[in-house]
Parts: sequence; C-alpha cells; structure tokens
Amino acid sequence: MTELLYLEDSYLKDFVARVVGHDVDQNGVLLDRSAFYPGGGGQQPDQGTLRADDSQFVVTTVRRGNVHIVDGDLPPLGSEVRGSINWERRYKIMRTHTAMHILCGVIWRDYQASVTGGNMDILSGRMDFEFERLAPEVVSIVEERINLEVASEREVRTKILPREEAFEIPDLIRTKINLLPESIKEVRTVEIVGLDLQADGGTHVANTREVGTIKIAKYKSKGGINKRLYVELSD
Repeated sequence: MTELLYLEDSYLKDFVARVVGHDVDQNGVLLDRSAFYPGGGGQQPDQGTLRADDSQFVVTTVRRGNVHIVDGDLPPLGSEVRGSINWERRYKIMRTHTAMHILCGVIWRDYQASVTGGNMDILSGRMDFEFERLAPEVVSIVEERINLEVASEREVRTKILPREEAFEIPDLIRTKINLLPESIKEVRTVEIVGLDLQADGGTHVANTREVGTIKIAKYKSKGGINKRLYVELSD
C-alpha cells in the first residue's frame, strides 16, 4: 500500500520515496509513498517528475492504484527517487477544488439543493444541482455569496475519521448517491469552517482567500430538475 502523503499535507511539493513495483503494461511505477494525487472525485491527477541519481523521469499522470505513469524508461526497482509535483498546476487545481466546495456549501445552505454531478478542469469546473427553476437573478445572488465566502477568509481543515463516526455527521454526503463503497473503513472530511463539511479525498487550499475571484460563467438546464453551473477562477 502506498502511503498517501497528500491526504495530510496538500502543500507538500517534494518528497523522497522508494520504487517498490513496475506496471510494465502502463509504463508505470509503484512507490512506497507519494504526494501525487491519482485523480478522482472530478479532480485531475497530478503531473511532475521523479529523479533517481542523475536521471529524471517525467510523470505524465497517475492512475488508479497509485501507478505513476512515466515517459520513457522506468526507474529501477528498489531505487530511491525524489518526487516533485508540478506545483503551479497543482495549486490551481487546489484553488478550483475549494471553489467547488464553496459553491456547493452556499447552495446547500441557502437552497438545500443536492449535487447530482460535477467535474473540474484547471481554474474552471461545472457542478449540477437539483433546482426546479434557476433564474438569472438567483445565479447572480449565488455568485455574490460565493465570493463573500472567499473574502471571509474561512479556514479549510481536513480530518480522517472512522467510517461509523463520519456517517454520524448530518449531510456529510452531498451527492445524490453515496459513492463511498462499504470497503472504505476510514473517511476523510474536508471542512470549510462555518460553511461546509463533506467527505472528500482531494487536495485543497488552506483558506478560502487563496481561491480568488469566482465567476459563474454560464448555466443551463440538463433536463428535469438538473441545473448546471459553470465556474471560472481568476488566474
């Protein structure tokens, strides 16, 4: 099992690990510990590099099972490597992910609308909610309120809880369907203090002020009561 360093510290840019396996079919490397996020929950996987002695290996993506896909030759089994995250890219993704939680938190608090889907890119994303009607004036109000939460400089905290304890928290799962399999015995929570608390395994900034200005670029109906909001962040 790979020790997932990003769960405890989203700001960890560099780390030392050991190569414990190869996935030849995918041209991938297994590490005993890693700060690379493998993707999931709508968040993109990390990119970066691994360095062993004088050789550098470009990590183009990370896949399920924490397989680090590299471009070219694989670092030798048993070798010690220094991993480096593409931090500029990761930090933008962190800002985006926290922005999506701010949006979700405001809409849940003010409209009790459940999330039915979503996805993130770099400094942009979309999220679907159960709204019977979503008028332009409501969208303007939501945009104003999410930016007030950014300006409120709310702390963002993570915690890992036993599954039973986590599911005693009301409204921990905001998606329409609980996507956490029964095999998961510990649940990581992300809390925007005073606004939002959700089960989440991704990376986030430490304070909402780091998100920057959020713009609701457009919105549309996806049929029935599903309404989609598209957000963009300032660079």
